[in-house]
Amino acid sequence: MTSSAPQPQFTTEDGRQVAAGVQRMTPSESFVETLVSHGVTDIFGIMGSAFMDAMDIFAPAGIQLIPVVHEQGAGHMADGYARASGRHGVVIGQNGPGISNCVTAIAAAYWAHSPVVVVTPEAGTMGMGLGGFQETNQLPMFEEFTKYQAHVNNPRRMAELTGRAFDRAMSEKGPTQLNIPRDHFYGDIEAEIPRPSRLDRGPGGERSLEEAARLLSEAEFPVIISGGGVVMGDAVEQAKALAERLGAPVVNSYQHNDSFPASHPLWCGPLGYQGSKAGMKLLAQADVVVALGTRLGPFGTLAQYGMEYWPKDAKIIQIDADHRMLGLVKKIEVGICGDAGAAAQSLVRRLEGRDLLCEQTRARRSATIQAEKDAWEKELDGWIHETDPYSIDMIAEQDGEDGSWLHPRQVLRELEKALPERVMVSTDIGNINSIAHSYLRFEEPRSFFAPMSFGNCGYALPTIIGAKLAAPERPAVAYAGDGAWGMSMGEIMTAVRHDIPVTAVVFHNRQWGAEKKNQVDFYDRRFVAGELESESFAGIARAMGADGVIVDRLEDVGPALSKAVEAQMNEGRTTVIEVMTTRELGDPFRRDALSKPVRHLTKYQDYV
Repeated sequence: MTSSAPQPQFTTEDGRQVAAGVQRMTPSESFVETLVSHGVTDIFGIMGSAFMDAMDIFAPAGIQLIPVVHEQGAGHMADGYARASGRHGVVIGQNGPGISNCVTAIAAAYWAHSPVVVVTPEAGTMGMGLGGFQETNQLPMFEEFTKYQAHVNNPRRMAELTGRAFDRAMSEKGPTQLNIPRDHFYGDIEAEIPRPSRLDRGPGGERSLEEAARLLSEAEFPVIISGGGVVMGDAVEQAKALAERLGAPVVNSYQHNDSFPASHPLWCGPLGYQGSKAGMKLLAQADVVVALGTRLGPFGTLAQYGMEYWPKDAKIIQIDADHRMLGLVKKIEVGICGDAGAAAQSLVRRLEGRDLLCEQTRARRSATIQAEKDAWEKELDGWIHETDPYSIDMIAEQDGEDGSWLHPRQVLRELEKALPERVMVSTDIGNINSIAHSYLRFEEPRSFFAPMSFGNCGYALPTIIGAKLAAPERPAVAYAGDGAWGMSMGEIMTAVRHDIPVTAVVFHNRQWGAEKKNQVDFYDRRFVAGELESESFAGIARAMGADGVIVDRLEDVGPALSKAVEAQMNEGRTTVIEVMTTRELGDPFRRDALSKPVRHLTKYQDYV
């Protein structure tokens, strides 16, 4: 039934019309109208009967559903979309298996603090508990990885709870779940579409800000750790202002290489696994550390390159929008619950006119910063291959190859040189991708996407597809090892089918390198389940409709990337660059979490 009477509407920021005031509509209409009110234009997922009534009106509402190959890919695309745009990423799927496929991706989004909304249509209310087709309890499986869970227990609450899930994703900076029994999309209701609610975040408490300013005025060697909160809060300029006022070196927190511009003279590179030695050596000298927009996660503060670089006697000022993160990992002197940008701006104002002790050491500190950065760049230039005995053996033997395959570090250096301006890069988990942290430098935020603390494989390709859809004017490049690539390469079909061109670099070293390194260091090279012989990934890419290029000469690495990016930006082409690398291995991920084996049973005593 339709009505010819004029219906009141309000206009969204992107110019679409949304029903205003209490009106008669279906629950599907109230759901879709609420999506429009929050600016949703793109949803990732696989179509399903559970939400087909709502899906039927996506198009007239200005919403496109991007069909993917696998729902985990959809969740990662929503994550990349949110991280690149600062807006919601949305993923949806069929109840039961379609929804359970999303769990890994939502966990990754949780640790990236991405405002992703996972819409989980559920089995019908009259069948729950009967063990029906595709039935499962969908709230517990996401409980640990969401900031808020809404269950639509009555169709008349559809708009209310949909709006709340979207509001909470933004206010809590993380994924939320909207669980909807499939029969609740139908019927006639009276509903009002809620307006979006956005928090205005402040700098933090007066007392804590003043105490932080006092500590900074007395610091001789202050160091700033610029974290994800600087990226999410669009606070790079405020971070720069604070760093310049103090003359403080700035290091990126783990996997947030885009939280401070690499061309700035005070930038010193990322901390954590395979990060910058320059940054670590400078942090080790700090007497006051400003942890700006970072929770100081354990993986970003562990010893690296044999260095215990965390300054044990330094006073830490931690600034985070989530008060639960303050002092959680490291003992702090001052905790500021506030927005990273607003807090940095407030500290700059409070330091105006003060005599700063660090002014007396600014020139010497500046020289130290430059010297450490120069030394690190020189070391990277000369770090042609890994030096542990196993890697040297593999370089010599090459499993019967002619020895011309490429050293991963040389490849990463050439890729670094060839990356275009304003590039967005996603990295998967794994040995070579982790080493890449030393070589990835950015000039603007929302440029680097990594799987963060969850560390799941199959992340890079779908995430960069989502980022590219959110920012089509920017070049988009994914790095993946061959193991992780096998989990996600099917999404090349998504990129090709839906004209979302990206460039993927696949490091083909025929092994699960990160875990294999543990077998080298702790298990006397007893290799179990680590080998990955496979067909040509470039050939598989061509079969999926993309361009495929094999690179086995160092001088071809940069030109191959440049050509692929040009095809991406000018011709809308997706390219997979398969780089044939040696089996060299870098430092293990978790040396702290392993120890030499002990065997008590006789038949296992040779395995020590």
